Amino acid sequence: MCMSKTDYDLCVIGGGINGTGIARDAAMRGLSVLLVEAKDLAQATSSSSTKLIHGGLRYLEFYEFKLVRESLREREALLKIAPHIIWPMQFVLPYSPQQRPYWMIRLGLFLYDNLARRDLLDGSKGLQLIGTGLGVPLDDRYKKGFSYTDCWVDDSRLTVLNAVDAAEKGAEILTRTACQKIIPHRDYWEIKIKGENDQEVRTVTAGMVVNAAGPWTRKLLEQSGLDKGMKPVPKIRLVKGSHIIIPRAFEGDQAYILQQKDGRIVFFIPYEGDYTLIGTTEEDYDGDLYEPRISDDELKYLVDAYNTHFKGEIAAKDVLWAYSGIRPLFDDGDSESRTVTRDFVLHQHLESRAPMISVFGGKLTTYRVLAEQTLNKLLLAQSRREVCRTAFNPLPGGEFGPLQFGALLDEYKSQYPWLPEEVVERYARAYGTRTDRFLRGAKAPEDLGKHYGDWVFEAEIVYLIKYEFAREVEDIFFRRSKLGLHVSEETMEAVGKALPKLKKDLLG
Repeated sequence: MCMSKTDYDLCVIGGGINGTGIARDAAMRGLSVLLVEAKDLAQATSSSSTKLIHGGLRYLEFYEFKLVRESLREREALLKIAPHIIWPMQFVLPYSPQQRPYWMIRLGLFLYDNLARRDLLDGSKGLQLIGTGLGVPLDDRYKKGFSYTDCWVDDSRLTVLNAVDAAEKGAEILTRTACQKIIPHRDYWEIKIKGENDQEVRTVTAGMVVNAAGPWTRKLLEQSGLDKGMKPVPKIRLVKGSHIIIPRAFEGDQAYILQQKDGRIVFFIPYEGDYTLIGTTEEDYDGDLYEPRISDDELKYLVDAYNTHFKGEIAAKDVLWAYSGIRPLFDDGDSESRTVTRDFVLHQHLESRAPMISVFGGKLTTYRVLAEQTLNKLLLAQSRREVCRTAFNPLPGGEFGPLQFGALLDEYKSQYPWLPEEVVERYARAYGTRTDRFLRGAKAPEDLGKHYGDWVFEAEIVYLIKYEFAREVEDIFFRRSKLGLHVSEETMEAVGKALPKLKKDLLG
């Protein structure tokens, strides 16, 4: 379907969740696609979220009914196509009469339950917290509250799996390849790209372009002279969100959502079995986009949030790890970062007859519908009508029914009894039905190749390099997995030493 004078039908710039989602949708519609990403997939914002697929309960307070409805619809759609990396989680919302009124919370939860059809997840309900397990970790002033259900997601794996599926549908995925400039021509686009090991800039051409570079969206337009187009180009508001990880703070699989004095909310979420994740903050940002760091004020804010609502206290020294991400929000001119819309804007550039769209804003939960609307706009400009199928086709490894993960796990435990159950569960959660791709035929740990330590085997590393675009130690231990929180330095060093030869053997 590629135009005769261009290399690709579509070039997507940016390997975050929006870019990979767009590439997947386009490839499934039969377009020839190139995706370029300056670093690794999910290098920035898409691996630094609160890791939730949710409707956004707090957005109701700002009358964002359309965004919440769309997010609730997507919540169930994504649970169906990726049940290995997305699963339901109960959220407990304690009630405090000093904050939002009881009736307001009850009304908000009623809307949350009913704004969109709900087939798989439980609705909200009132709770008594005193004398119950759910109330044990909380300060004694909390007598009652509410619960509702949203979904947890491995955000970086969601991004990677969209790229994997796009590649399997024919897309070319180039990581560590920066787009330096986009040049409009009468009916096509010229794109200048340079890989980190390339000596010279390369030129590719495409009939359509999507600029989904996240925090770098405006920078790329400015480099290309496209920031002052035939119609006003939106601005981006960069808002930093930081999270901290502490040793497991409470028993159970439930998460807590707590209201703060400033009107914000903070989540307290079970994380990787041994930990509790606390976040997020909202702070305007103008620093290095690749190296955002938690500030002292943010650290104090999150530590104080825990100490305000839970029994016992933590201090900064109890924080094991912190991470920060930059949200590239559509700048609607609002003075408060917490009230800036999380909805997306698709800006169509008119410098060429060939279509180009820049993506502004958006949130993890709505990436799929963002991609669908982007492709619909691009193809409409060319009078084409290919149908979107991303809501129905499972992501790689998700070829089993929603809420059926337990059955899949039992099958793998029976099939591979020589592996510790926690290792089998990690494989099943990360790879779903694709676990067999590197375990099939193995009868003992020795069949999985070199053991680098902590039950990390060569077979898995080979799979990640060959199929999931992993190239460096950080790709493997912090984006394709969260093993970096669990394994020893020696294990990571052993994998690092093995990587050059593995990459040479597998990639040439």
